[in-house]
Amino acid sequence: MPSQQQSAQPSVPARATEPAAGHGVTLDIHTDVTTLTAAVCDVESVSHDEARLADAIEAALRPLEHLEVLRDGNTLVARTSLGRAERVILAGHIDTVPLTTVPNLPTRQVDGELWGRGTVDMKGGVAVMLRVAAQLREPNRDLTFLFYECEEIEAAHNGLARLAQSAPQLLEGDFAVLLEPTNGGIEGGCKGTLRVEVVTKGIAAHSARPWKGHNAIHDAATVLSRLTAYEAETVSVDGLDYHEALQAVGISGGIAGNVVPDSCTVTVNYRYAPDKDTEQAFAHVRHVFDGFDVSLTDAADGARPGLQLPAAKAFIDALGVPVSPKEGWTDVARFSALGIPAVNYGPGDPNLAHMDDERCPVEQYTEAEAALLRWLA
Repeated sequence: MPSQQQSAQPSVPARATEPAAGHGVTLDIHTDVTTLTAAVCDVESVSHDEARLADAIEAALRPLEHLEVLRDGNTLVARTSLGRAERVILAGHIDTVPLTTVPNLPTRQVDGELWGRGTVDMKGGVAVMLRVAAQLREPNRDLTFLFYECEEIEAAHNGLARLAQSAPQLLEGDFAVLLEPTNGGIEGGCKGTLRVEVVTKGIAAHSARPWKGHNAIHDAATVLSRLTAYEAETVSVDGLDYHEALQAVGISGGIAGNVVPDSCTVTVNYRYAPDKDTEQAFAHVRHVFDGFDVSLTDAADGARPGLQLPAAKAFIDALGVPVSPKEGWTDVARFSALGIPAVNYGPGDPNLAHMDDERCPVEQYTEAEAALLRWLA
């Protein structure tokens, strides 16, 4: 695909600025990573409203002559083509969840921490990617940088998922790092997730004469007792221990205050280790609720961490930080579906993501940048 590079342009102010009406913001990717993170965060980019930030990232990347820059919607791909033996993908989403009534933009530094929406999830990771892109003109592996839209909402809008369908050749690689917040550790792969509805059937009747009917909500007690008695497994995959979980997350039934309900639905979420796929996970849940009507409503497979592979080993050795399993689900699963092993690694405590007091120690930004340069320089 032809390169769309442009000639280098002068450096722009360190913080994001809006020069004039009708113009976008500017980012200085040659400043320090903390200042750049603040600048990226200060460009508000709630899902479906990422255009200004995508414009700014594109404008910052195009002058880098070692990168080919491509854009699809508000998703950007920047790639080296140096003929290296391996290609590594660094990926991060540029959207955030909405701001609440508690103002947490613009960002501010307090006692060595950067506060504000996106400082954890996950504009610190985006800033680290931009700094690596700016500094590594001759990396030891070919690099693909992926900045994608709409991760925080329904999968149908996810920029990474769209590219995986429409242009999978842009996502080819030997290993991927998703810079989601991990508190500076490496989290390998991720668990799969599925939701089912377990339905009990009864017979409607007047609540004054319940013997004329059969109460479906009362039958849900059996479903709940099976969940209470359930002992979730811990499954080792590629040397990491994933803790499975099976939980009721919703219950509904009844149509009126004077009618014995003829139906009740218990919604159950199963988080399963990446040694199994959706079909195997669903079969397990059906076995747990044998005798009930069980229907699958949503599912997403997990991802094996692939820590035994050379690229993953080199990454772990270069960083020298703790390695643990990802106990939730992230977009590393999309890379796994493409046959690319992937891990999560990025600045920020994920427990603070989406919080009004979202904040990150600034040294985590500098440590993440230094770690990736150590690995790739």
